[in-house]
Amino acid sequence: MRGICALRPGLSGVSENIRVRSIVGRFLEHTRIFYFLNDGDSQLFGSSADWMNRNFFRRVEAAFPILDTKLRERVFQEGLNIYLNDNAQAWQLQSDGSYKRVRQWNQNTRIAQQLLLEELSVLG
Repeated sequence: MRGICALRPGLSGVSENIRVRSIVGRFLEHTRIFYFLNDGDSQLFGSSADWMNRNFFRRVEAAFPILDTKLRERVFQEGLNIYLNDNAQAWQLQSDGSYKRVRQWNQNTRIAQQLLLEELSVLG
């Protein structure tokens, strides 16, 4: 999600199973991946654009399921899981609308963008 998030996670009976994380890092980039887990059934989707009014009402946008097992695993790991495990540059939205920094500086520090750069340099 880009910009201000109006979603309020952690509200009992409404959004207690939703988390919102923001990564503030070196690059202004973000994936457009949606992951849903419903009673053990997981679904992963990619999307063509930011879900903002100007995009929905002025352009044609699409969301699509990622069905290929190998591709699905790579998209999940590189595009979503690595950011969910960032413990240095992540902020978590609280139910009152404030953000709390998720910071654990130690020998297991995980910075998502740095890990992706290292992985890409090995591949290049």
